[in-house]
Amino acid sequence: MTVKHLTKAATVYEIAACVREYGYVVIDELVPVELMDRIEAELQPYFDTTQFGHLSELGFKTQRTGSLIARSPAVHELILQETYLGAIKALLSHAMTVQLTVTEVNSLAPGAEAQFLHQDEMLYDRFPFPPDYEILINSLWALTEFTEEMGATRVVPGSHTAGVGAQFSAEDSLPIEMKRGSVLIFSGKLYHGGGANRSEQIRRAIDIGFSVGWVRQVENQYLSCPIEITRTLPKDLLSLMGYESTGGYGFVGDRHNALAVFDPAYQPLLKK
Repeated sequence: MTVKHLTKAATVYEIAACVREYGYVVIDELVPVELMDRIEAELQPYFDTTQFGHLSELGFKTQRTGSLIARSPAVHELILQETYLGAIKALLSHAMTVQLTVTEVNSLAPGAEAQFLHQDEMLYDRFPFPPDYEILINSLWALTEFTEEMGATRVVPGSHTAGVGAQFSAEDSLPIEMKRGSVLIFSGKLYHGGGANRSEQIRRAIDIGFSVGWVRQVENQYLSCPIEITRTLPKDLLSLMGYESTGGYGFVGDRHNALAVFDPAYQPLLKK
């Protein structure tokens, strides 16, 4: 069994088809290394001050640095990358809206132990969502190289169909090795976990997750990004952050579109 990779020339349809079949896919070197250099430079001050985990399930040698939209303008380019975002939206197209649910960098220090295999869906009170309904699509961008020795994330191919409470061992999983600028896209139903870092280097992954619009965000985007920064962001990013009202939820005041906070042109009442 080998890890499923696609080139950056892959289509949205090919990417979505792989995730539906295998539960995950790696797109090799989708963005240039120069973009990763900019992100790393913008976030380095926060890496220097973020504490390492204090909970065993998060890893005592794992550092989680969030609020990426506010802290790194270059991360906006990752989120809005056309092929990547197109695949995410295709995988969640059964919902009326798609939203960002988390933006953080996960850093594994040398000596970090392997994480337990889990599904990201468990974040939602371990609710047993229908097996054919995707709530969450997650992604890990390689800010550093991903090697097995450095603690590359491990996945259990095909486990997105196994359901809640399935049991897998490390022997059932594969390490996702990839170069900087590559991205792993995977179902919230897929069993996966961070590997053990046996190297002398820190392994950093940019975790960007998306969910259907009717569940609560894992990272509160309204508070993670200060309003003065939010006002400068493009509409497409604001919509993903949850500021666009659609259908019967997300409105403000007298059923105004929430985007009216930033642009009076969105003042008309929403249709019921």
